[in-house]
Amino acid sequence: MLLRTDHIEIVPEDFERSLAFFQDLLGFTVVHRYPLDAPPYTELAYLQQADIGLELLRIDNPQGYQPPGNRAGLRCIAWQVDDMETTLSDYNSKGIVTTWGPLATDAFIRAEICDPDGNPIELRQWLGKAPNLS
Repeated sequence: MLLRTDHIEIVPEDFERSLAFFQDLLGFTVVHRYPLDAPPYTELAYLQQADIGLELLRIDNPQGYQPPGNRAGLRCIAWQVDDMETTLSDYNSKGIVTTWGPLATDAFIRAEICDPDGNPIELRQWLGKAPNLS
């Protein structure tokens, strides 16, 4: 039985830029950071905020790295927020652009931002109890 998301792994184009984005702008804390001797990976940073675990992996040539199979995969990271207006205002004041939305429905408000590599991050504020997430 699955209990929760343990962490999300990202191989960023620019490791330091992405580390600064998640740490300085989104408020993640670096829990572990150490070198790796596991080619093509050379460094790992594990970040956390609330119960969200995020793992950044450094590789020497991210543009040349292609995972086996090179197939369709992750569409976006999606995180729940407590107040969309306040969250977007805070992010916008830090230079993080809202790339989509916000869209309000009777059940939720949804918007998107992007990480430094352009990967979408969905933000969702549930207007009632979040389904199956308690």
